[in-house]
Amino acid sequence: MKHVLTAALLCTIVSTTAMAQSAKAGRDTEASVSIAALRTNWMQAVGNITKAAEELSEEDYAYRPVATVRTFGEIVGHVAGSQNLMCAAALGDKQPAEDAIEKVAKSKAAILKALHESVEYCTKAYAITSATAGKSTQLFGETSTRVGALVLNAVHDGEHYGNIVTYMRMKGMVPPSSRR
Repeated sequence: MKHVLTAALLCTIVSTTAMAQSAKAGRDTEASVSIAALRTNWMQAVGNITKAAEELSEEDYAYRPVATVRTFGEIVGHVAGSQNLMCAAALGDKQPAEDAIEKVAKSKAAILKALHESVEYCTKAYAITSATAGKSTQLFGETSTRVGALVLNAVHDGEHYGNIVTYMRMKGMVPPSSRR
């Protein structure tokens, strides 16, 4: 009888452990799928921003519809700088000033270089593991998760791509996302 109880207890422990590991694996898979979907959305937005930034002329970089808004070049510089900040938060790195690029890079070449570098840096951030994604970080003086920083970055890029679409339309141009 003692052996039967020991065997039953052992089976219960093994099956409970296996179920717990399976549930954790399921959560990890769900988190990985969520990060992958987020990465896809970010890549689409930043891809459109990059295409527009590469296509517009140096003269277009100075365009602003009214005096109270950023120029096209300032928007792209702002995207590059804010990506560096938010992706640093996701990676647990020291966060640079959000406006560091926007204030310094003024030519199309300098702004494009900064944008490409920020995309390369953020590509590392969007490759974080599900275990890292839930860790806390500070962003704009508040506590967030690292994946929360990536969500904010993707949303922010989409917001500014909307600005770019408007600027391009006002100049009679077709934005990248409308050419498909």
